[in-house]
Amino acid sequence: MSGVKCTNNSRKRRITAMALVSALFLTGCGGPKYDMAYELNGEVSSYQLFSIESQETLEPFAADLCVADGDIKKTGVDFPEVGAAALFDLKNLDTLYAKNVNIQVNPASLTKIMTALVAIKYGSPDQMLTASENVHITEPGAQLCGLKTGDKMTLDQALHILLIYSANDVAVMIAEGISGSVEEFVALMNKEAVQLGATNCNFTNPNGLTEEEHYVTTYDLYLIFQEALKYELFKQIIQMTSYSTVYTDKNGAEVSFESDTTNQYLKGTYEMPDGVTVIGGKTGTTSAAGHCLILLSTGNDGTPYISVIMKDSSGDDLYADMTRLLESAN
Repeated sequence: MSGVKCTNNSRKRRITAMALVSALFLTGCGGPKYDMAYELNGEVSSYQLFSIESQETLEPFAADLCVADGDIKKTGVDFPEVGAAALFDLKNLDTLYAKNVNIQVNPASLTKIMTALVAIKYGSPDQMLTASENVHITEPGAQLCGLKTGDKMTLDQALHILLIYSANDVAVMIAEGISGSVEEFVALMNKEAVQLGATNCNFTNPNGLTEEEHYVTTYDLYLIFQEALKYELFKQIIQMTSYSTVYTDKNGAEVSFESDTTNQYLKGTYEMPDGVTVIGGKTGTTSAAGHCLILLSTGNDGTPYISVIMKDSSGDDLYADMTRLLESAN
């Protein structure tokens, strides 16, 4: 989460030597780390840098982000039984709760948020995708759409099935359709993550099936999810309670697909927290990752929140804990 951005993007400006050296201190590149004062109005501080030559304030990378260097408990609740959790107030840029947010964990299908983000950024909704033999996933318990070699659908259809039904085979088809191969797409996922400041994660596949070097942090998930929410298509899809469509097989015959959302708040299996409206999000479950959930919600006053729980023990516990976490914002 290093680096700075200029408040005036209309033209390039050269940073003076003093500001540049200060920026290097912030990034910690190639030398010792220097602590800087955190002063809201300081000309050279951890909060902002000031270019004498251009008379311009340079904002730090995290100027418009919630931050969490360690565990935070501002809400009066705690969740010792979960692997990691966080609650971010997007209006006030305040981290209300954080537990193990910088610890690397298995993301399960929350990986598909990054898959969707990359696909939307580099693809087109009407782009036609064709399933290769690589969509045949044999891992026991893997959520599958049931794609067969030669099946065709648009990226728009694939994204709906990816995010609503959480189909692992569709993730492979998206990856190959966007980048030509899963390996190239995964490289793009990791590149995009770094550019977002999500530098403590590593993706090895587009669906979240368990692999040793496939991991994220809860804070990185917050960064990735927040970026994905900037795309209207992503935000529309995660709010949907169900989806039905028709795609074609290799011979051109129609294949029908329909599914309810895996989000149990939207499905109505669990009541939404008091004083909170769940807009949408993404679920994830594997034996290695446990039960995971990330949500965009709003309070009665319109305040938006991103909440995350990783590695809970069961589906019931996951939604009970998420309800407590969101209600604590009030």
